[in-house]
Amino acid sequence: MQPDVIVIGGSFAGLAAALQLGRARRRVLLIDAGKPRNRFAAASHGFLGQDGRTPAEILETARLQLAVYPTVIRMADEVVEASERGGRFSIRLAGGDAFATDRIVLATGVKDTLPDVPGLQQEWGRSVFHCPYCHGYEIGGGAIGVLASSAMAVHQATLVSDWGRTTLFTNGTFELQPGDVEGLERRGIAIDTAPVGAWSARGAGRTGMEMADGRFVALAGLFVASRTSMASPVAAQLGCAFDEGMQGPVIRIDAWQQTTVPGVYAAGDAARAMHSVTFAVSTGAFAGIATHQSMVFGQAA
Repeated sequence: MQPDVIVIGGSFAGLAAALQLGRARRRVLLIDAGKPRNRFAAASHGFLGQDGRTPAEILETARLQLAVYPTVIRMADEVVEASERGGRFSIRLAGGDAFATDRIVLATGVKDTLPDVPGLQQEWGRSVFHCPYCHGYEIGGGAIGVLASSAMAVHQATLVSDWGRTTLFTNGTFELQPGDVEGLERRGIAIDTAPVGAWSARGAGRTGMEMADGRFVALAGLFVASRTSMASPVAAQLGCAFDEGMQGPVIRIDAWQQTTVPGVYAAGDAARAMHSVTFAVSTGAFAGIATHQSMVFGQAA
């Protein structure tokens, strides 16, 4: 197969891009490493028409729908090397295959690095979350913790307090300013500056934060802003520029989802600071349309 477009990343953004391109009857090669960012979540919420389903179920339905389009080929593999020469792009897969194309859509996603606190990684996506719009409602108005990873935790705690009674654990990460304290107190947010010990999710009233001083703070769930980084080196290998987002670098794109490298488009979590399944699908669909138009008109129109 000689693809018109290679879509790198087979989660929500990549599938959405490939769908638009397949419907335009373009030859599409979709490379899927099979490691979607939200694979740890018990359910996906806030995505219209799919609310409450597991991410795996939504993705499987999407793959089955995409398989109807004969010009779209999905390969379960990982891109390990990408390069550009004279406006044409080459990729090499971990399995050894190599392909070339005139257009690439990057939907490579990001990976999360959590604070070094025992229990967080094991409960990531279950009782430890990053997005209240995705998981706040399920806490049911119970007590919520926010574990600081930077001074942005003041903003995060202020926001999530709409979902339940909130405690901000600063854990020595930063020094609260008088204005911060006043704002948090106005929202009824408790402030705990003691070091944390571990996150516990044993159920039966034993879910909460174990403090280093021996206290146990019972909580229904915990929010923490992870540090994000690119899940794939491909954007950097192609020479794409990056901007610094709220949690980590994001691929710089223009109004048509094109990166700073002509012919390379980007979508999903890797290309925007705010993340959700809805945003991933939306930007993926737009990237697919913009890529197609660039092949017709020479640029998106």
